[in-house]
Amino acid sequence: MPYLRPLAALTGVVAAATFAHPSVAGAISAPERTGLAAVPTLAGPDIPVDATKAHLDQLQKIADDNGGNRAAGSAGYQASVDYVKGQLDEAGFTTTVQEFDSPNGTSYNVIADWPGGTSGKVVMFGSHLDSVEEGPGINDNGSGTAGVLETARTYAKSGEKPTNTVRFAFWGAEEQGLYGSTHYVESLSSGDKSAIASYTNFDMIASPNPGYFVYDDNSNGNGIRDDLTAHYDEVGVKWEYTDPQGRSDHAAFIDAGIPTGGVYSGGEETKSQAQADKWGGEAGAEFDPCYHQSCDTSQNLDLDALDKNTDTIGAMVWSYATKDLNTIKVPKAA
Repeated sequence: MPYLRPLAALTGVVAAATFAHPSVAGAISAPERTGLAAVPTLAGPDIPVDATKAHLDQLQKIADDNGGNRAAGSAGYQASVDYVKGQLDEAGFTTTVQEFDSPNGTSYNVIADWPGGTSGKVVMFGSHLDSVEEGPGINDNGSGTAGVLETARTYAKSGEKPTNTVRFAFWGAEEQGLYGSTHYVESLSSGDKSAIASYTNFDMIASPNPGYFVYDDNSNGNGIRDDLTAHYDEVGVKWEYTDPQGRSDHAAFIDAGIPTGGVYSGGEETKSQAQADKWGGEAGAEFDPCYHQSCDTSQNLDLDALDKNTDTIGAMVWSYATKDLNTIKVPKAA
């Protein structure tokens, strides 16, 4: 997640009764679910956490071999692109590397489509691939990258037959100001933009003092939001809403009128006592004390949060690959 606008404090704002999960708020009811019709189950598949962690170990090695980071414009970032593309190519995806300009020079997005899908609709799942210059970026955002990547590979092995085009994206130069995702959306034709029925973002999903936050910042995306919380409910994970304030790669999709959602395990904000009582961990400490620092290494992870949130990605991919998307609001073609 980049240095952009200040993030509203999660404590007190997100945990307020009107935003809280009913198990926290007591008599306060959860907001009415809107948007897409519910599916029979959102529990989804078990994405192997050991395989997800193995990707993080590779990203750590890439950083170690390239000056300690994987920032856009660096050799570490290029090696990260090559690694992710190689994994997707091996799994059978149709993979494209998209070039664009960033403040650090040329950078790249990796876009991967799974063959099949005849509905004319696209469901997208993404994470940013770059780190800050200060460190290897293993939670921010190696965790989202590894979760999306291993979910894509597991889907490829599953034999599932999607009715919608399933697209995975790994964004460049997010830490410099969302350059990769913004370039991608702006480069789409009006028809291609209209075909994207949903975009779900995964940025920092394994914070060492984790929370379980669901984006609530895009009314077009309330159906995605509600499916994410339905999954958490089904598997027994308590959650809270958060407003990322446009600080991650879903922002360009919101601006284009595309429904978005996402999950987040916390960054530089302080965990409250109520949140520690609900989720465990240390009250009064940051969700990720190594946010944007050199200590954001493969030791800066909560593997249980990584496991739960990667399974959340799986639940959404399996569900949305075959979901009837005719009720989703999408931007009109010009």
